[in-house]
Amino acid sequence: MGSPFGDSPRVVVKMWPANWTDPVDSFQIESFILTQIMPFNQNNLFMESENTPLLNQTALVTGASRGIGRAIAMKLATLGADVVCVSRTVENSQKTATAIEQMGRNSWAFGVDVSDSQAVVESCKAIFDKTPRIDILVNNAGITRDTLLMRMKEEEWDAVLDTNLKGAFLWTKTLSRKFLKQKSGRIINISSVIGLMGNAGQCNYAASKAGLIGFTKSAAREFASRGITVNAVAPGFIETDMTVDLSDDLKTGLLNQIPLNSLGKTEDIAEAVAFLAGPGARYITGQVLAVDGGLVMA
Repeated sequence: MGSPFGDSPRVVVKMWPANWTDPVDSFQIESFILTQIMPFNQNNLFMESENTPLLNQTALVTGASRGIGRAIAMKLATLGADVVCVSRTVENSQKTATAIEQMGRNSWAFGVDVSDSQAVVESCKAIFDKTPRIDILVNNAGITRDTLLMRMKEEEWDAVLDTNLKGAFLWTKTLSRKFLKQKSGRIINISSVIGLMGNAGQCNYAASKAGLIGFTKSAAREFASRGITVNAVAPGFIETDMTVDLSDDLKTGLLNQIPLNSLGKTEDIAEAVAFLAGPGARYITGQVLAVDGGLVMA
């Protein structure tokens, strides 16, 4: 009976990496299987397959240190991409970059204030010293400063709009020449269902995420003729560090609003981004994909 991996390739099995610590990230396990247990060719290089559709591509993910951003960065790496990890501090970015490197991919960590235009420009110069191209841009960095409109300070409004909306503008603008020259690229903006339906106490956040949807659709029209797609993902209520400490009453209230009766996971958003970044989404642009358990239905 033949091998499940085929007759010609040999299978290389290694012991579990000693430098992994508990709990092991699920994406690390997935990538370990794909890169260490799957067949190698005679030159001991990864065999390109449907399991790694992003092989030889480089992704840049902002807000990559934790939560949704980390899940996205890790997922893209499992699909073969090298990943530039951006967060406010290089120390936080490095945690994700190190995990990706342990999966056998290249990864670089950068600490950048995404709302600072000069910092973004300088970071891009440094990034292109490390890798010649960026194929996928995920604008995920975001913050909240929740309070009622009548109590909201101007600096609370500015901080949220500058990070959530201006940050996406700066990264997209700075990388746009590279994308246009390549005549290819995937830009994926992480919006929110709050940008679609609004929410009391989040006027600044809702405005930033609704603005990101308008930005997505306009950029999609500008870049389409060059083969560049621009889409948005709108997460619903997702289990993150911020939701862990919610009271049972608050969680029950949230679940009552969601037809699928559960909170989403960061991996759900990562899967949606992976689809939009992959070959299956070649003919999709200017769209908003709500990943929300049915919370917002058109």
